[in-house]
Amino acid sequence: MTAAKSAAALANDRAAVPFGPLTVRMAWQLAAPHTWPAAILPVLVAVACATAQGFPLSATVACTLLAICVLMQAAVNTFNDYYDYVKGSDSADDNVDPTDAVLVYNNVDPRAALGLAVGFLAAAFLLGAYVIWVAGWIPLAIGVVGALFVVVYSAGKTPLSYLPLGELVSGGVMGGLIPLASYQALTGVFDARALLWAVPTIIGVGLIMFTNNTCDLEKDREAGRHTLSVMLGRTKARKLYHALVYAWIAAIVVLVAVFFTDGLVVMPFMLLAAYPVIAALLKNPLVAHTRLAAMPQVLNVNIALGTFYAAAVFASPVLMLVL
Repeated sequence: MTAAKSAAALANDRAAVPFGPLTVRMAWQLAAPHTWPAAILPVLVAVACATAQGFPLSATVACTLLAICVLMQAAVNTFNDYYDYVKGSDSADDNVDPTDAVLVYNNVDPRAALGLAVGFLAAAFLLGAYVIWVAGWIPLAIGVVGALFVVVYSAGKTPLSYLPLGELVSGGVMGGLIPLASYQALTGVFDARALLWAVPTIIGVGLIMFTNNTCDLEKDREAGRHTLSVMLGRTKARKLYHALVYAWIAAIVVLVAVFFTDGLVVMPFMLLAAYPVIAALLKNPLVAHTRLAAMPQVLNVNIALGTFYAAAVFASPVLMLVL
């Protein structure tokens, strides 16, 4: 049965049953807090870099930025669930946790999920008003670009998540634009080096999407998606995946060595602590039936590497190189 037929059959089965309410528990599940490291760690890295530069840290601004980014991540997650559901891309046969497929496993009006996603995005922009007042229009401009990508990532006839651009866009927006905007908001200085310092978070966030897409390769191909994994095939996708994991680690070590030299003392501890989760991730075949293990694994690697990277930057009180 095709995805379109499955969606139609599901709609017919539920047509006679009134929709139930979107509960707080379901809203929490749609927000997918287990994915929030993709929003939290880029802000943490920006805070660490600003501190290493000698700028005074505003706890209020830092916490506001963190809330904004979490809300944007929650919006992305909810938009994704909504559009995948209405397009018939998600089903109970896709090896997903019921908490990751709220609209599939609960008789909820999908329009309620769409309203929730818009609400998350609106709340992020309301909080952004304070950041704009403190830091000026530059964070607003970066935030608008990020918000546009949030919408076109999931919406439209051919969303970006259906193209080989998904990993680049998710990594670039969440892992790159967030540190760039956060650094400017914290310091009042627009410094393009913040994007360079964000290379590890760009790779890490992009690998979250790459993990999901490689595990879902067959399902995505059947649904007409042309993701990077579909275009490459699983064998080549896994080779690229492994190369990016090693590049991720190398980028952290090189950036710390060049810009935050005092933080090199943290690197051995990072490698020792991250080795078990990295080894488990690299051994995962990234197929449909291992998806439920692969997603926590890549998130755990993000947490381990991202936290130690930020710790290494915090350990370097003064920037060691001025470009």
